[in-house]
Amino acid sequence: MRRISIPLLLIAALAVTAVGQQADNTKPAKRERAMRSTADRRGAEQGQIAQRLQKQIDELRTAHQELLADLRSLRATAAKENATETAAQIDKVISRQEQSFQEKVRQLELQQQQMQKALKERTGNVEAAKQQGRGAREFEANSFDGKTVKLADYKNKIVVLEWINLDCPFVQYHYDKAATMIDLARKYKDKGVVWLAVNSTNQTTPEANRDFAAKHKLPYPILDDRPGKVGRSYGALTTPHMFIIKNGVVVYDGAIDNAPNGQPIGGGEKVNYVDKALSELTSGKPVSTPKTQPYGCSVKYPTP
Repeated sequence: MRRISIPLLLIAALAVTAVGQQADNTKPAKRERAMRSTADRRGAEQGQIAQRLQKQIDELRTAHQELLADLRSLRATAAKENATETAAQIDKVISRQEQSFQEKVRQLELQQQQMQKALKERTGNVEAAKQQGRGAREFEANSFDGKTVKLADYKNKIVVLEWINLDCPFVQYHYDKAATMIDLARKYKDKGVVWLAVNSTNQTTPEANRDFAAKHKLPYPILDDRPGKVGRSYGALTTPHMFIIKNGVVVYDGAIDNAPNGQPIGGGEKVNYVDKALSELTSGKPVSTPKTQPYGCSVKYPTP
């Protein structure tokens, strides 16, 4: 067997070593020390590192493709000159290079995913904080039992607003099968919590609401918002949609729980978000989950 004059294995080895050194240099150097003390600076750093990691991955892919092109060219030369043993050795070098490249890219992509996850979580926390700091809209409304209710009357109280629709099956579940709302209202009544149901259903009637309240012996009023003014000012989307207000600020906005009709979403543990939030607030703690996605029937506002 003839051997080609070019020291193929030496060239290949040098090339692999060069790419290995380049990949080592692409690791984010001491990025932890680049983090700043403030959340904004940490977010900026995380974003920059994620971009830098993507650039490093792109550069590594380019170098890898160039090296493979050189190795395959050398292998073609070896095969052309019938240097079968050398060609076989180059095939092994190519295989090892592919494995090494895939591992380096996998590690970089893992770092990138972790950084993107941290950045996403931070963004979510910022948005939650904004929601938690949203000012509660003042309102005045008549209840279906003939009383006038003003939010301003409860400045020193924790106020729960529950959007209700007597015909909605999601609402009916929480009253006919599980006394969710009534039990919570009674549980926190002596802890400075005021519960108000709000009906923004345009076609509901005073008689139906009074009958409903009597049937379930509601310990709280149902406010008449058939014009939809209060519901729209709060952005109520579904029945039920829950809001908790403390010191003039909406500290919770979302679903009553994670279990529409009693079935936890995803099959996990049932969590009553309102109960959890009220427990935290009445213990002097901030609400740990200030925003969730409400479920139920859409609020039947009147046509503008």
